[in-house]
Amino acid sequence: MPFKEWQIEIYVFIGIASVGGVVLLRLWLQGPSYKKKTRLDGKVVVITGANTGIGKETALDLAKRGARVILICRDLTKGKKAADEIFLSTNSDVGVYHMDLASFDSIRRTSEALKQQEPQIHILINNAGVMMCPEWRTTDGYELQFGTNHLGHFLFTLLLLDNLKAAAPSRIINLSSIAHTQGRMHWEDLNLTENYDPKEAYCQSKLANILFTKKLAKVLEGTRVTTYAVHPGVVQTELGRHLEQSVNRFIHWAFHFFGKIFFKTVRKGAQTTIYCAVDESLTQETGHDCKRKEPHNNASNEYDAEKLWEISAKIVSMDQFSL
Repeated sequence: MPFKEWQIEIYVFIGIASVGGVVLLRLWLQGPSYKKKTRLDGKVVVITGANTGIGKETALDLAKRGARVILICRDLTKGKKAADEIFLSTNSDVGVYHMDLASFDSIRRTSEALKQQEPQIHILINNAGVMMCPEWRTTDGYELQFGTNHLGHFLFTLLLLDNLKAAAPSRIINLSSIAHTQGRMHWEDLNLTENYDPKEAYCQSKLANILFTKKLAKVLEGTRVTTYAVHPGVVQTELGRHLEQSVNRFIHWAFHFFGKIFFKTVRKGAQTTIYCAVDESLTQETGHDCKRKEPHNNASNEYDAEKLWEISAKIVSMDQFSL
């Protein structure tokens, strides 16, 4: 039976309304942009994982503000390509260093070279990370997500503290995730060797990022070096590149299909980091998450923050920072 004219009009209206709804939802999910024109002339900014995704977008923005941006990348070829692109777009000085966050030796070599070259570091952005990968290990034998997302950045940050203090007021920004709300510290088995689950390992590493940030804020009291942990939002980046190897095909497909529609773009995902890096109103604040949002109770546990610090300091042979 043929459709009547009024029925066709209803279906057309529903279709248009549905498309419009999806467009509006996508715009809303993108979130706001940081629009202040704060300059960073003469400032040195160090960003890990800066050859792609949020890190690269952050580097581009801060370079436009006049900062000397240093890209810390595991793939030096990609890092140099990103540096060239940022220079052509901003005509700002861009440096590149190779570093593998899954290797303590690599971190120590890079930080030593960086410390000699840059006596003052005004902003450190610990942006790099891995997510939900198979049961892999770092060069030093630790679960890859905990080892890269937390231990690697823990060591890198401690090694650069003197340079950050020399540049005070300076800032340290750690990229965490809302995934920390589902995380817990497996104190008896931080490597999850007994029952490895990629999601559990990822959530633990993101919880560790916040515990580290909060303890670091206390350690740095009085130094004018402030710390921030940020959740950039759900962003369409290369962070999910290991999903295909750790989840079933449908979840992998759904993640990328819906991600293209509803996840933030990398430019939008970088806005929270940029805000914490440059906004002048945050100068006197430290240890915070963006939007002044309180993290999950697990991330506010001072005992856990101290315990994680002590364990991490011993693992990376930085016992002089034990408290």
